[in-house]
Amino acid sequence: MSVKSYKSLVIILAGFHIFIIACSNYLVQFPIEVIGFKATWGAFTFPFIFIATDLTVRLLGANEGRVVVLYAMLPALVISYVITTLFKSGEWLGINRLQTFDLFVFRIALASFSAYIIGQLIDIFVFNTLRRLQRWWYAPLASAIFGNLADTFTFFFVAFYKTSDTYLAENFVEIAWVDYVFKILINSIIFLPVYKLLLDQITRRFKKNHVDEND
Repeated sequence: MSVKSYKSLVIILAGFHIFIIACSNYLVQFPIEVIGFKATWGAFTFPFIFIATDLTVRLLGANEGRVVVLYAMLPALVISYVITTLFKSGEWLGINRLQTFDLFVFRIALASFSAYIIGQLIDIFVFNTLRRLQRWWYAPLASAIFGNLADTFTFFFVAFYKTSDTYLAENFVEIAWVDYVFKILINSIIFLPVYKLLLDQITRRFKKNHVDEND
């Protein structure tokens, strides 16, 4: 892979990480019930971060995967705080809202920051350990199981333990378990096929670019 292609891929993958984190941190404010259990809309979006991480490691390697995580985490923290502050609970609060420090929103952003680092480093370690196995799905599934476990409970404890939001403070353990189980089910049923499809498409694209650059 040429230097130009490598830089482009790093930017795309880091941007993917940032987008997923910002969306998930915003959507975690909205509670829902899944088969009678308490959860949030963030459970539908955050599993994509493990697709992004596993694709990063598969395409660039473990060390480069950690670099992408480092590139993404600070912008993701800042963007999450800004978006969630301006659109708290789906309502536009005005640009002046940024002049006031919002502890509730900051805890969500900080929790995401902490969980992202812990979860992704575990994900990278597990995935990189297993990615050379013959079955392509062993690595992404195992990394999702362990990475999501660490990420989910780190996030919900830091964000919602004794928080000002009564619903989240009283139910964050149940929400965390439902969120984790839901992530694993969605990961197994939907995201593994999506991961394979994206991996094949990206691999073909960059192989083609490599051939074109050498012609």
